[in-house]
Amino acid sequence: MNLAELEELNELVENFKLNFYTPYEKQKQFHHSSKRERLFMAGNQLGKTWAGAYEVAMHLTGIYPDWWEGARINKPNKWWVAGESGESTRDNPQRLLLGEIGELGTGAIPKDCLGKKSMARGVADLVDHIAIKHVSGGMSHLYFKSYGKGREKWQGETINGLWFDEEPPADVYSEGITRTNKSFNDGFGRVIVTFTPLKGMSSVVSRYWNETDPEREIISMTIDDVEHYTDEIKQAIINSYPEHEREARAKGIPMLGEGRVFPITEDSITDRVTEMPNHWPRICGMDFGWGDHPTAACMIAWDRDADVVHLYSGYKEKSTSLAVHAAGIKALAQFTPVAWPHDGNMAARGRNDGKKIRDLYSDNGLNMVFEHAKYEGDRGNSVEASVADILDRMETGRFKVAPHLEMFWEEFRMYHRKDGKIVPKDDDFISAVRYAVMMLRFASAPTYQTNYSGKIEYPPMGIV
Repeated sequence: MNLAELEELNELVENFKLNFYTPYEKQKQFHHSSKRERLFMAGNQLGKTWAGAYEVAMHLTGIYPDWWEGARINKPNKWWVAGESGESTRDNPQRLLLGEIGELGTGAIPKDCLGKKSMARGVADLVDHIAIKHVSGGMSHLYFKSYGKGREKWQGETINGLWFDEEPPADVYSEGITRTNKSFNDGFGRVIVTFTPLKGMSSVVSRYWNETDPEREIISMTIDDVEHYTDEIKQAIINSYPEHEREARAKGIPMLGEGRVFPITEDSITDRVTEMPNHWPRICGMDFGWGDHPTAACMIAWDRDADVVHLYSGYKEKSTSLAVHAAGIKALAQFTPVAWPHDGNMAARGRNDGKKIRDLYSDNGLNMVFEHAKYEGDRGNSVEASVADILDRMETGRFKVAPHLEMFWEEFRMYHRKDGKIVPKDDDFISAVRYAVMMLRFASAPTYQTNYSGKIEYPPMGIV
């Protein structure tokens, strides 16, 4: 490649960055969600704002990559993009969408798609509005705003989409989503939010975590989900933050303070053991799914001598049949005792024979413990008792979790209380863990059995 060709290639990359965007898996999960409201909660400098910028660029231009599975809008559309102040809007979302100051067209929106623009008053180099060419032939419209002027400045307009970069006040969020109502009725109307949760369980975070709505979703991304830092640099970044901010800034975990059920750092319970000796007893905990709740199961190995629980594997799926769940769990827990909740004694839905849920799983090859999960004595099957038991183990180094077990970590990060009570939301895998810990007394060492069930024939021994 000669110099002229290299310069041409560099110019192509610089002015058509949208064509070269390759998201991480968590960014893809965010893009592919078709929910009306999406919160992408991540640590600092991990790619949340990049994901917001490239998605908005796709919608405004109508240029979608081959891998795109999310919602599309196939006609010119109008978006608002906002940050905490005019300066932060200019320095973050505007920069990523349009390019650096004086280098218009080097952002996520291709240079040849940019049309006429007008500048905002009061903040140097802040764009107020810019027209964007859409592949359909018309012009989309992009407006930059900020939260500082209050909700009154957000009234009146009808827009197709809204991107909040950094956490907005609750009243601004409410007014903003109202602007998308008509578009949502017409088939689009999307609101995306990208921020690092330094304000803890705020009104906006609570909207996503404490309120049930089928059109709302939260996606979290941690420093472990990105590849643009080496392991050594990741650890150095984490160590550079004040200890009380580390989980928010590196893992996108809200600073829940006293609201967290398990106020324990992830590093303190991350397992360093890579092999589980065969003599350590195993038990599987299982939580039955229903509706939008997935079926979840966990595998625990118990170092009985040190009384340390090692959570090392799991299963979590929804919207499938009991037989499929059973097969998935059996692959982890064949012959292992399975602890299950009291609702396993209920008759299964949609059957006329009255068979209990636990019996159906047993018929499908799982070794279901003969009674539902509960402690011996007065503690029964209390949620608070099992949470206190697990927390005590965490604090004393007797509860360890495999670092790859994301289905646990995702729930652990947001497992919290509201008004003193545990919020029973997105806790399916943790529930399975609770049942397993309750029933540790039934754990047994791995055995190798056969499924032979025919009649045993003995050779003649000449004995009458």
